[in-house]
Amino acid sequence: MPADLRAALALARGGSDHLVDELAALVTQESPSSDLAALASTVDVVAAIGAGCLGIPPERIDTGGRTHLRWSFGGDAKVVLIGHLDTVWPIGTTADWPFQIADGRASGPGAFDMKAGLVQGFHALAALHDLEGVVFLVTSDEEIGSPTSRSLIEETARGARAALVLEPSATGGALKTARKGVSMYELAITGLEAHAGLEPERGVNALVELAHQVVALERLARPAVGTTVTPTVASAGTATNTVPASASVRVDVRSSSVDEQARVDREMRELDVTVPGARVEVQGGPNRPPLAATSSRALFDRARGLAEQLGLSPFDGVEVGGGSDGNFTAAIGVPTLDGLGAVGDGAHARNEHVQIGTMAERSALVAALVADLLED
Repeated sequence: MPADLRAALALARGGSDHLVDELAALVTQESPSSDLAALASTVDVVAAIGAGCLGIPPERIDTGGRTHLRWSFGGDAKVVLIGHLDTVWPIGTTADWPFQIADGRASGPGAFDMKAGLVQGFHALAALHDLEGVVFLVTSDEEIGSPTSRSLIEETARGARAALVLEPSATGGALKTARKGVSMYELAITGLEAHAGLEPERGVNALVELAHQVVALERLARPAVGTTVTPTVASAGTATNTVPASASVRVDVRSSSVDEQARVDREMRELDVTVPGARVEVQGGPNRPPLAATSSRALFDRARGLAEQLGLSPFDGVEVGGGSDGNFTAAIGVPTLDGLGAVGDGAHARNEHVQIGTMAERSALVAALVADLLED
């Protein structure tokens, strides 16, 4: 067995307890995508943990008021690891839901999605003897669509042999071999205010128009081909006795093909206005293209073979609805395998948790996969 595979095997057999302290530090440091001050503090924590594992500090890349971290070893990137440090949880969540361990599980905001994946990635690379050609990129805006990091991701990964995404696994530890594309919209509706009791007929009710638009949005979905159109966040009005002059709704769209993304985008912009005098402005559009199964097939087969050599638990490959930064790397032609991070459940939910006993195993799988790719 090659030296790096032996190192990965030793990592798997070493147990996961030594990874938990770093995970606790990361979860305790809250990092909602919208809080730049909290993100800056989390960047420092991630940089310190990574430097301690890898022996070098990261490059700090500032863009759009955010900082992203990149560790580079050697010249051209051959294997790129990708993760993110931001979460969906607001500041203060740890006050009533702190990091905790019970029944072999580690839980807390962001533990599963995806701070455990970062810790596992650092320890995977630390186990290897030769990292020439490896790049580890950690971004801080993935949960809001990667607006400031997309070009950095594409620049970093372009021409690489593989992109390994440390997002959490799917149910049962399955790797994510395909992802739907993601489109993000906001419908901004303008009406005319009026007194709701004295002369409501003089107003243009933006909330009523919003209701018509939400019903119309449902008709854009095509569940038979995997296309979902989901209104998520809405607002309207200023006072109980005033006809609403403005309203808005955010819309999440997922589709398995670029053609479906384009269809929904076109039909979204052709929605009819129902309330006379109201105006509807459609903002946003496609954010992440689909990650096709063809992009991950060879990497998945390689990962499954390496897991067997290491005596790790077998796993499946599945398509999922959520998008990730792996969608970007696949779209520029880089073979991409996703879901290599934590095994657990509950992403974006209060039951979010990591199975501690699998952390070292998944770290070992990443180490073996990196080493195997570097040998090609």
